Amino acid sequence: MLSSLSIRNVALIESADIEFGEGLNVLSGETGSGKSVILDSINFVLGAKADRAMIRHGADSCSVGAVFRLQPGSPVYDELRAMDLDAEEELVISRRYRADGRGDSRINGSPVSAGMLRRVTAHLVDVHGQSEHFYLLSEANQLALLDRAAGDAVASHKEELSRLLAERRDIAAKRKALGGDDAERGRRLDILRYQMDEIDRAGVAQGEEESLEAKKLFYANIEKIGRALAEAAEVLTGEGAAVDGLHAARRSMTDIARLDAQYAALCERLESAAAEAEDIGETVASLAEELVYDEHDAEETENRLDLIRSLKKKYGGSVAAIADYRDKIGEEYDLLSHSDEQSAALAAAAAKNDAAVYAVCRKITAARKAAADDFCARVTEQLKTLNIRSARFGAEFADYGAQDAPRATAEGLDSMRFLFSANAGEPFKPLNKVISGGEMSRLMLAIKTCTSAGGISTYIFDEIDAGIGGRTAKVVAEKFAAIARDTQIIAVSHLAQIAAMADENFLISKHETAEGKTRTCIAPLCGEARKQEIVRLLGGEGSGAAETLADELLAGCARYKEELAQGHA
Repeated sequence: MLSSLSIRNVALIESADIEFGEGLNVLSGETGSGKSVILDSINFVLGAKADRAMIRHGADSCSVGAVFRLQPGSPVYDELRAMDLDAEEELVISRRYRADGRGDSRINGSPVSAGMLRRVTAHLVDVHGQSEHFYLLSEANQLALLDRAAGDAVASHKEELSRLLAERRDIAAKRKALGGDDAERGRRLDILRYQMDEIDRAGVAQGEEESLEAKKLFYANIEKIGRALAEAAEVLTGEGAAVDGLHAARRSMTDIARLDAQYAALCERLESAAAEAEDIGETVASLAEELVYDEHDAEETENRLDLIRSLKKKYGGSVAAIADYRDKIGEEYDLLSHSDEQSAALAAAAAKNDAAVYAVCRKITAARKAAADDFCARVTEQLKTLNIRSARFGAEFADYGAQDAPRATAEGLDSMRFLFSANAGEPFKPLNKVISGGEMSRLMLAIKTCTSAGGISTYIFDEIDAGIGGRTAKVVAEKFAAIARDTQIIAVSHLAQIAAMADENFLISKHETAEGKTRTCIAPLCGEARKQEIVRLLGGEGSGAAETLADELLAGCARYKEELAQGHA
């Protein structure tokens, strides 16, 4: 349960600390006094999306802290342990939001993400406001509500269905590995055959791409190569060029070679250099003569490189990757070519799985219909006590057949919706076609009375009593009291009957400060202050009759709660 709430700089609230009781807590006050701010603060600390508009004017941030006392066996303990957080009986949650859009959340002092926060708080509080009525108008949500009411009767079958759907996914994966059904496998074989033929026809060899790139470079620079060879040949072997100069130098040294060993050595070196230069010159000249631009070969080189680039784009980033891909699809082709027996076995397994899924879905439907009969009957009785005496509440299921098994989800194959009729002689119609706002408020309360908390320790009702009054208001107050025996309720209400039934009352009010600023205050009420708030809600301020009626309401509510306690003793 929510034991305390601490609010700082949220809207018109500068600072507020609220201590809630275990039973029925009622917040009341004039319209516009700031009751919704309290609920916005609770939603914020539970993980709702933050908004800069929440921050009090003049402040740079807002924050909300909440302390919960956990029930033994609460699923919150498992969530905390899964997050490696301290799991103690007292749970402290704090959340801050800054004007620059940044914020932080903490659970028991440890920082957590918004998703982690919501995972924990989903097990703590169930919020129902006027806008929450739209939740029940969605048929998908209606099915989820029915499943909660059905409990294990549906949950056990859904577990079996989950196992079968996992088996279906496994079969589908294996069939996909075998190319799917016969038609899919045939298409896959055609694709593989085309790819293998394309790679085989290309016959790309290791090192070929590098060789082709070198040849392409040669053809791209052939004119430059030709000029260089011609110039080199001229410098080496032309008249009076390098070779002639070396021979002349050798002849000059020959005359003095016999005079000194040094001269003889130089003469030999000049002879060798002349011979080497002459050989180089002949090679250069030969290369120049052989230099030919083969247009056809240049085009073939470019085309071949284009082919290799295309293959690399399709099948891998290198020639080696293309070869690896060819080996891989070759193995797949061989597998698919000889997989008829395996494919037939998997097809049979898929058919058997569909039959099993269909059978379980039928069990789920039967359990849901049985639960719907009981649940709708109980809700109808509650609606009658809530002054909709001719109310009828039912459920309608769409039919399906075995052929629908392949579209089954974890929720089964059911498509259902709740039906409602408020008046005698009127036919059943979908909720969103016939129900009024006041009727929806009472329907929500009837449903809450008929469903267990499911681990939730706190219900929050935001003016769920809107549109009702008189005797119906008394019955709603009694329903609140009955629920509050097991589950904490925090309710915003304008009804004196509900305020009188509260175990804890809080007055929300606005006032102007000395600085001319408006502030919202929250004050617990007891004794005479509580009675005067009930008088105000009755619209009888200053009226002796209203004072008497308030006393009667308080006394009557006290007797009713005492009778409830004795009935549960």
